Amino acid sequence: MPQPPNIDELLRKGQDFARRFLPRGFGGGRALAIVSAVLVGAWLLSGFYRVQPDEQGVVLRFGAFNRTTPPGLNYALPWPIESVTTPRVTRINRIDVGFRSEVEGARPVPTRVVPEESLMLTGDENIIDINFAVFWRIRDAGDFLFNIRNPEQAVKSAAESVMREVIGKTPIQPALTEARAQIEQAVRAGTQAMLDQYRSGIEVAQVQLQKVDPPAAVIDAFRDVQRANADRERLRNEAEAFRNDIIPRARGEAERLVQEAQGDREARIARARGEAQRFIQVYQAYDQARDVTRLRLYLETMEDILRISPTVVVDERVQNLVPFLPLGDLNRAAAPAQQQRPAGTIDRPLPLPSGPAAPPGSPAARVSGTGATIR
Repeated sequence: MPQPPNIDELLRKGQDFARRFLPRGFGGGRALAIVSAVLVGAWLLSGFYRVQPDEQGVVLRFGAFNRTTPPGLNYALPWPIESVTTPRVTRINRIDVGFRSEVEGARPVPTRVVPEESLMLTGDENIIDINFAVFWRIRDAGDFLFNIRNPEQAVKSAAESVMREVIGKTPIQPALTEARAQIEQAVRAGTQAMLDQYRSGIEVAQVQLQKVDPPAAVIDAFRDVQRANADRERLRNEAEAFRNDIIPRARGEAERLVQEAQGDREARIARARGEAQRFIQVYQAYDQARDVTRLRLYLETMEDILRISPTVVVDERVQNLVPFLPLGDLNRAAAPAQQQRPAGTIDRPLPLPSGPAAPPGSPAARVSGTGATIR
Protein backbone atom coordinates (compact mmCIF):
# COMPACT_ATOMS: atom_id res chain seq x y z
CA MET A 1 0.00 0.00 0.00
CA PRO A 2 1.55 3.39 -0.96
CA GLN A 3 2.51 5.71 1.93
CA PRO A 4 0.70 9.09 2.12
CA PRO A 5 2.93 12.14 1.49
CA ASN A 6 4.36 14.07 4.45
CA ILE A 7 2.46 17.37 4.65
CA ASP A 8 5.15 19.05 6.76
CA GLU A 9 7.79 18.10 4.24
CA LEU A 10 5.70 19.48 1.41
CA LEU A 11 5.21 22.81 3.25
CA ARG A 12 8.92 23.09 4.02
CA LYS A 13 9.80 22.51 0.37
CA GLY A 14 7.26 25.13 -0.65
CA GLN A 15 8.77 27.67 1.72
CA ASP A 16 12.28 27.02 0.41
CA PHE A 17 10.99 27.44 -3.15
CA ALA A 18 9.35 30.77 -2.24
CA ARG A 19 12.52 32.12 -0.54
CA ARG A 20 14.45 31.69 -3.73
CA PHE A 21 12.15 34.04 -5.60
CA LEU A 22 11.62 36.65 -2.85
CA PRO A 23 14.13 39.51 -2.45
CA ARG A 24 16.36 39.50 0.61
CA GLY A 25 14.91 41.18 3.67
CA PHE A 26 11.33 41.00 2.39
CA GLY A 27 9.40 41.06 5.64
CA GLY A 28 11.26 38.16 7.15
CA GLY A 29 9.06 35.39 8.51
CA ARG A 30 5.80 37.34 8.12
CA ALA A 31 6.19 37.68 4.38
CA LEU A 32 7.04 34.06 4.16
CA ALA A 33 3.89 33.14 6.06
CA ILE A 34 1.76 35.26 3.72
CA VAL A 35 3.27 33.66 0.66
CA SER A 36 2.77 30.23 2.18
CA ALA A 37 -0.87 31.00 2.94
CA VAL A 38 -1.44 32.17 -0.63
CA LEU A 39 0.12 29.01 -2.00
CA VAL A 40 -1.91 26.81 0.31
CA GLY A 41 -5.09 28.65 -0.66
CA ALA A 42 -4.34 28.24 -4.35
CA TRP A 43 -3.63 24.57 -3.75
CA LEU A 44 -6.93 24.11 -1.93
CA LEU A 45 -8.85 25.99 -4.64
CA SER A 46 -7.45 23.67 -7.28
CA GLY A 47 -9.74 20.96 -5.88
CA PHE A 48 -12.82 22.41 -7.60
CA TYR A 49 -13.80 20.64 -10.82
CA ARG A 50 -16.77 20.57 -13.18
CA VAL A 51 -18.61 17.47 -14.41
CA GLN A 52 -20.44 17.90 -17.74
CA PRO A 53 -24.06 16.73 -18.17
CA ASP A 54 -22.99 13.71 -20.20
CA GLU A 55 -20.25 12.71 -17.71
CA GLN A 56 -19.91 11.23 -14.26
CA GLY A 57 -17.10 12.13 -11.85
CA VAL A 58 -14.96 9.35 -10.34
CA VAL A 59 -12.86 10.46 -7.36
CA LEU A 60 -9.66 8.52 -6.53
CA ARG A 61 -8.02 8.98 -3.16
CA PHE A 62 -4.34 8.07 -3.30
CA GLY A 63 -5.10 6.04 -6.44
CA ALA A 64 -7.99 4.02 -4.97
CA PHE A 65 -11.66 4.46 -5.86
CA ASN A 66 -13.46 6.60 -3.31
CA ARG A 67 -16.78 7.88 -4.73
CA THR A 68 -18.69 9.06 -7.78
CA THR A 69 -20.05 12.58 -8.23
CA PRO A 70 -23.00 13.85 -10.33
CA PRO A 71 -22.82 16.48 -13.11
CA GLY A 72 -22.15 20.03 -11.97
CA LEU A 73 -19.54 21.82 -9.84
CA ASN A 74 -17.90 19.49 -7.29
CA TYR A 75 -14.91 19.54 -4.96
CA ALA A 76 -12.17 17.02 -4.26
CA LEU A 77 -9.04 17.29 -2.21
CA PRO A 78 -6.24 18.65 -4.42
CA TRP A 79 -3.54 16.54 -5.91
CA PRO A 80 -1.79 14.40 -4.79
CA ILE A 81 -4.44 13.46 -2.23
CA GLU A 82 -7.36 12.96 -4.65
CA SER A 83 -7.68 12.90 -8.41
CA VAL A 84 -10.81 12.98 -10.61
CA THR A 85 -11.73 11.13 -13.81
CA THR A 86 -14.82 12.14 -15.78
CA PRO A 87 -15.84 9.44 -18.30
CA ARG A 88 -18.79 10.02 -20.61
CA VAL A 89 -21.73 7.90 -19.48
CA THR A 90 -24.48 8.87 -21.95
CA ARG A 91 -22.74 7.83 -25.14
CA ILE A 92 -24.20 4.68 -26.72
CA ASN A 93 -21.49 2.18 -27.66
CA ARG A 94 -21.91 -0.57 -30.25
CA ILE A 95 -20.41 -4.05 -30.42
CA ASP A 96 -20.92 -6.34 -33.44
CA VAL A 97 -21.10 -10.11 -32.97
CA GLY A 98 -20.79 -12.42 -35.98
CA PHE A 99 -19.56 -9.69 -38.33
CA ARG A 100 -17.47 -6.54 -38.45
CA SER A 101 -18.70 -3.24 -39.84
CA GLU A 102 -17.37 0.12 -40.86
CA VAL A 103 -19.24 3.40 -40.52
CA GLU A 104 -20.01 5.05 -43.86
CA GLY A 105 -21.79 8.32 -43.31
CA ALA A 106 -24.14 7.84 -40.36
CA ARG A 107 -24.79 4.12 -40.86
CA PRO A 108 -22.52 1.10 -40.24
CA VAL A 109 -22.02 -1.21 -43.21
CA PRO A 110 -21.05 -4.90 -42.72
CA THR A 111 -17.66 -5.61 -44.25
CA ARG A 112 -16.59 -9.03 -42.94
CA VAL A 113 -18.36 -12.12 -41.61
CA VAL A 114 -16.95 -14.04 -38.63
CA PRO A 115 -18.32 -17.62 -38.94
CA GLU A 116 -16.94 -18.77 -35.59
CA GLU A 117 -19.19 -16.20 -33.91
CA SER A 118 -22.26 -16.30 -36.18
CA LEU A 119 -22.90 -20.04 -36.65
CA MET A 120 -25.09 -21.44 -33.85
CA LEU A 121 -27.04 -24.63 -33.16
CA THR A 122 -30.82 -24.32 -32.81
CA GLY A 123 -33.16 -26.23 -30.54
CA ASP A 124 -34.14 -28.70 -33.31
CA GLU A 125 -30.48 -29.44 -34.16
CA ASN A 126 -30.19 -27.16 -37.18
CA ILE A 127 -27.41 -24.65 -37.85
CA ILE A 128 -28.29 -21.00 -38.22
CA ASP A 129 -26.22 -17.96 -39.19
CA ILE A 130 -26.92 -14.98 -36.90
CA ASN A 131 -25.38 -11.51 -36.91
CA PHE A 132 -26.40 -9.10 -34.18
CA ALA A 133 -25.31 -5.86 -32.57
CA VAL A 134 -25.28 -4.92 -28.87
CA PHE A 135 -25.77 -1.29 -27.83
CA TRP A 136 -24.61 -0.38 -24.32
CA ARG A 137 -23.64 2.58 -22.15
CA ILE A 138 -21.98 3.23 -18.80
CA ARG A 139 -24.40 3.17 -15.87
CA ASP A 140 -21.93 3.40 -12.95
CA ALA A 141 -18.54 4.87 -13.81
CA GLY A 142 -16.85 3.55 -10.65
CA ASP A 143 -17.80 -0.07 -11.29
CA PHE A 144 -17.04 0.35 -14.98
CA LEU A 145 -13.47 1.57 -14.36
CA PHE A 146 -12.42 -0.73 -11.52
CA ASN A 147 -14.45 -3.99 -11.66
CA ILE A 148 -13.76 -5.16 -15.24
CA ARG A 149 -10.52 -4.96 -17.17
CA ASN A 150 -11.86 -5.04 -20.76
CA PRO A 151 -15.46 -3.77 -20.88
CA GLU A 152 -16.03 -4.29 -24.61
CA GLN A 153 -14.79 -7.88 -24.52
CA ALA A 154 -16.93 -8.55 -21.44
CA VAL A 155 -20.06 -7.25 -23.16
CA LYS A 156 -19.31 -9.21 -26.34
CA SER A 157 -18.61 -12.48 -24.52
CA ALA A 158 -21.72 -12.17 -22.35
CA ALA A 159 -24.00 -11.34 -25.29
CA GLU A 160 -22.64 -14.17 -27.45
CA SER A 161 -23.01 -16.67 -24.62
CA VAL A 162 -26.61 -15.68 -23.92
CA MET A 163 -27.47 -15.67 -27.63
CA ARG A 164 -26.18 -19.24 -28.03
CA GLU A 165 -28.23 -20.29 -25.02
CA VAL A 166 -31.44 -18.70 -26.35
CA ILE A 167 -30.96 -20.06 -29.89
CA GLY A 168 -30.24 -23.50 -28.44
CA LYS A 169 -33.77 -23.51 -27.00
CA THR A 170 -35.51 -22.13 -30.11
CA PRO A 171 -36.43 -24.14 -33.26
CA ILE A 172 -35.10 -22.80 -36.53
CA GLN A 173 -38.45 -21.89 -38.09
CA PRO A 174 -39.59 -19.44 -35.34
CA ALA A 175 -36.07 -18.01 -35.18
CA LEU A 176 -36.25 -17.16 -38.88
CA THR A 177 -39.75 -15.65 -38.76
CA GLU A 178 -41.90 -14.51 -35.86
CA ALA A 179 -39.59 -15.05 -32.85
CA ARG A 180 -37.00 -12.35 -33.67
CA ALA A 181 -38.40 -9.80 -31.20
CA GLN A 182 -38.61 -12.41 -28.41
CA ILE A 183 -35.02 -13.45 -29.07
CA GLU A 184 -33.80 -9.85 -28.86
CA GLN A 185 -35.59 -9.25 -25.56
CA ALA A 186 -34.38 -12.52 -24.05
CA VAL A 187 -30.75 -11.86 -25.05
CA ARG A 188 -30.84 -8.31 -23.72
CA ALA A 189 -32.26 -9.43 -20.36
CA GLY A 190 -29.81 -12.33 -20.05
CA THR A 191 -26.78 -10.19 -20.95
CA GLN A 192 -27.83 -7.49 -18.47
CA ALA A 193 -28.21 -10.07 -15.69
CA MET A 194 -24.75 -11.50 -16.39
CA LEU A 195 -23.10 -8.06 -16.43
CA ASP A 196 -24.86 -7.17 -13.17
CA GLN A 197 -23.33 -10.26 -11.55
CA TYR A 198 -19.90 -8.95 -12.58
CA ARG A 199 -20.77 -5.49 -11.15
CA SER A 200 -19.60 -4.05 -14.44
CA GLY A 201 -21.52 -0.78 -14.24
CA ILE A 202 -22.79 -1.33 -17.81
CA GLU A 203 -26.37 -1.03 -19.02
CA VAL A 204 -27.41 -2.92 -22.17
CA ALA A 205 -29.71 -0.60 -24.10
CA GLN A 206 -30.65 -2.86 -27.01
CA VAL A 207 -29.83 -6.09 -28.83
CA GLN A 208 -30.57 -5.87 -32.56
CA LEU A 209 -30.56 -8.85 -34.91
CA GLN A 210 -28.97 -7.91 -38.23
CA LYS A 211 -29.22 -11.19 -40.16
CA VAL A 212 -30.88 -14.52 -39.35
CA ASP A 213 -30.39 -17.01 -42.21
CA PRO A 214 -29.46 -20.64 -42.77
CA PRO A 215 -25.77 -21.26 -43.56
CA ALA A 216 -24.72 -20.03 -46.99
CA ALA A 217 -23.90 -23.60 -48.18
CA VAL A 218 -27.52 -24.79 -47.80
CA ILE A 219 -29.50 -21.56 -48.14
CA ASP A 220 -30.80 -22.41 -51.65
CA ALA A 221 -32.09 -25.81 -50.57
CA PHE A 222 -33.56 -24.28 -47.45
CA ARG A 223 -35.43 -21.70 -49.51
CA ASP A 224 -36.83 -24.48 -51.71
CA VAL A 225 -38.11 -26.20 -48.58
CA GLN A 226 -39.60 -22.92 -47.38
CA ARG A 227 -41.41 -22.43 -50.69
CA ALA A 228 -42.74 -25.98 -50.52
CA ASN A 229 -43.96 -25.39 -46.99
CA ALA A 230 -45.61 -22.14 -48.09
CA ASP A 231 -47.37 -23.96 -50.95
CA ARG A 232 -48.51 -26.64 -48.53
CA GLU A 233 -49.95 -24.05 -46.16
CA ARG A 234 -51.62 -22.25 -49.06
CA LEU A 235 -53.26 -25.43 -50.35
CA ARG A 236 -54.31 -26.37 -46.83
CA ASN A 237 -55.88 -22.95 -46.33
CA GLU A 238 -57.70 -23.22 -49.65
CA ALA A 239 -59.02 -26.66 -48.69
CA GLU A 240 -60.13 -25.36 -45.32
CA ALA A 241 -61.86 -22.42 -46.99
CA PHE A 242 -63.66 -24.77 -49.41
CA ARG A 243 -64.64 -27.04 -46.53
CA ASN A 244 -65.91 -24.14 -44.47
CA ASP A 245 -67.97 -23.00 -47.49
CA ILE A 246 -69.43 -26.30 -48.74
CA ILE A 247 -70.29 -27.94 -45.43
CA PRO A 248 -72.54 -25.12 -44.09
CA ARG A 249 -74.15 -24.87 -47.53
CA ALA A 250 -74.87 -28.62 -47.59
CA ARG A 251 -76.19 -28.49 -44.06
CA GLY A 252 -78.44 -25.59 -44.99
CA GLU A 253 -79.73 -27.42 -48.08
CA ALA A 254 -80.41 -30.54 -46.03
CA GLU A 255 -82.23 -28.51 -43.42
CA ARG A 256 -84.25 -26.81 -46.14
CA LEU A 257 -85.30 -30.17 -47.62
CA VAL A 258 -86.22 -31.46 -44.18
CA GLN A 259 -88.28 -28.36 -43.49
CA GLU A 260 -90.02 -28.61 -46.88
CA ALA A 261 -90.76 -32.31 -46.29
CA GLN A 262 -92.13 -31.57 -42.86
CA GLY A 263 -94.24 -28.74 -44.27
CA ASP A 264 -95.61 -31.00 -47.05
CA ARG A 265 -96.28 -33.71 -44.48
CA GLU A 266 -98.16 -31.32 -42.25
CA ALA A 267 -100.10 -29.96 -45.25
CA ARG A 268 -101.10 -33.43 -46.44
CA ILE A 269 -102.10 -34.47 -42.94
CA ALA A 270 -104.14 -31.30 -42.49
CA ARG A 271 -105.76 -31.75 -45.91
CA ALA A 272 -106.59 -35.39 -45.20
CA ARG A 273 -108.00 -34.48 -41.83
CA GLY A 274 -110.07 -31.73 -43.47
CA GLU A 275 -111.40 -34.15 -46.12
CA ALA A 276 -112.20 -36.72 -43.45
CA GLN A 277 -113.89 -34.09 -41.32
CA ARG A 278 -115.88 -32.87 -44.33
CA PHE A 279 -116.94 -36.43 -45.13
CA ILE A 280 -117.95 -36.97 -41.52
CA GLN A 281 -119.99 -33.79 -41.57
CA VAL A 282 -121.66 -34.82 -44.86
CA TYR A 283 -122.39 -38.24 -43.44
CA GLN A 284 -123.82 -36.72 -40.28
CA ALA A 285 -126.04 -34.44 -42.39
CA TYR A 286 -127.02 -37.43 -44.55
CA ASP A 287 -127.83 -39.51 -41.49
CA GLN A 288 -130.11 -36.77 -40.18
CA ALA A 289 -131.99 -36.27 -43.50
CA ARG A 290 -131.17 -39.05 -45.91
CA ASP A 291 -133.73 -38.26 -48.62
CA VAL A 292 -132.84 -34.58 -48.75
CA THR A 293 -129.10 -35.28 -48.71
CA ARG A 294 -129.44 -37.95 -51.43
CA LEU A 295 -131.36 -35.56 -53.63
CA ARG A 296 -128.87 -32.74 -53.00
CA LEU A 297 -125.93 -34.99 -53.93
CA TYR A 298 -127.77 -36.09 -57.07
CA LEU A 299 -128.51 -32.53 -58.14
CA GLU A 300 -124.92 -31.37 -57.46
CA THR A 301 -123.61 -34.28 -59.51
CA MET A 302 -125.97 -33.54 -62.37
CA GLU A 303 -124.94 -29.90 -62.24
CA ASP A 304 -121.30 -30.89 -62.67
CA ILE A 305 -122.16 -33.25 -65.53
CA LEU A 306 -124.35 -30.79 -67.41
CA ARG A 307 -121.72 -28.07 -67.05
CA ILE A 308 -119.30 -30.02 -69.26
CA SER A 309 -121.85 -31.81 -71.53
CA PRO A 310 -123.53 -30.35 -74.67
CA THR A 311 -127.29 -29.85 -74.30
CA VAL A 312 -129.92 -29.92 -77.06
CA VAL A 313 -133.31 -28.41 -76.34
CA VAL A 314 -136.22 -29.51 -78.62
CA ASP A 315 -139.63 -27.97 -78.49
CA GLU A 316 -142.39 -30.63 -78.40
CA ARG A 317 -144.71 -28.44 -80.40
CA VAL A 318 -142.53 -28.76 -83.43
CA GLN A 319 -143.89 -31.54 -85.65
CA ASN A 320 -142.11 -33.80 -88.10
CA LEU A 321 -138.72 -33.22 -86.45
CA VAL A 322 -135.96 -35.31 -87.99
CA PRO A 323 -133.92 -36.89 -85.25
CA PHE A 324 -130.16 -36.03 -85.55
CA LEU A 325 -127.43 -37.20 -83.21
CA PRO A 326 -124.08 -35.35 -83.70
CA LEU A 327 -121.77 -38.19 -82.79
CA GLY A 328 -118.57 -36.43 -83.88
CA ASP A 329 -119.26 -33.34 -81.78
CA LEU A 330 -120.32 -35.47 -78.85
CA ASN A 331 -117.12 -37.51 -79.02
CA ARG A 332 -114.94 -34.34 -79.19
CA ALA A 333 -116.78 -32.83 -76.25
CA ALA A 334 -116.54 -36.04 -74.24
CA ALA A 335 -112.76 -36.36 -74.72
CA PRO A 336 -111.77 -33.33 -72.49
CA ALA A 337 -114.21 -34.51 -69.87
CA GLN A 338 -112.55 -37.93 -69.80
CA GLN A 339 -109.10 -36.31 -69.55
CA GLN A 340 -110.22 -34.29 -66.56
CA ARG A 341 -111.32 -37.39 -64.67
CA PRO A 342 -108.81 -38.13 -61.92
CA ALA A 343 -106.73 -41.25 -62.15
CA GLY A 344 -108.21 -44.28 -60.48
CA THR A 345 -111.86 -43.24 -61.05
CA ILE A 346 -114.13 -46.23 -61.54
CA ASP A 347 -117.11 -45.89 -63.86
CA ARG A 348 -120.31 -46.75 -62.12
CA PRO A 349 -123.96 -45.97 -62.69
CA LEU A 350 -125.15 -42.62 -61.52
CA PRO A 351 -127.02 -43.08 -58.27
CA LEU A 352 -130.56 -41.93 -58.44
CA PRO A 353 -132.49 -40.74 -55.48
CA SER A 354 -134.65 -43.41 -53.90
CA GLY A 355 -138.37 -43.13 -53.97
CA PRO A 356 -140.75 -43.14 -56.86
CA ALA A 357 -139.23 -43.59 -60.26
CA ALA A 358 -139.02 -40.65 -62.56
CA PRO A 359 -141.99 -40.56 -64.95
CA PRO A 360 -141.34 -41.56 -68.53
CA GLY A 361 -140.54 -38.68 -70.77
CA SER A 362 -139.27 -36.49 -67.91
CA PRO A 363 -135.85 -34.80 -68.24
CA ALA A 364 -134.33 -37.07 -65.61
CA ALA A 365 -135.44 -40.18 -67.56
CA ARG A 366 -133.80 -39.04 -70.81
CA VAL A 367 -130.26 -38.41 -69.47
CA SER A 368 -127.85 -40.95 -70.90
CA GLY A 369 -124.03 -40.97 -71.40
CA THR A 370 -122.49 -37.56 -71.71
CA GLY A 371 -125.37 -35.92 -73.51
CA ALA A 372 -128.88 -34.96 -72.50
CA THR A 373 -132.06 -34.34 -74.50
CA ILE A 374 -134.78 -32.26 -72.94
CA ARG A 375 -138.19 -32.26 -74.54
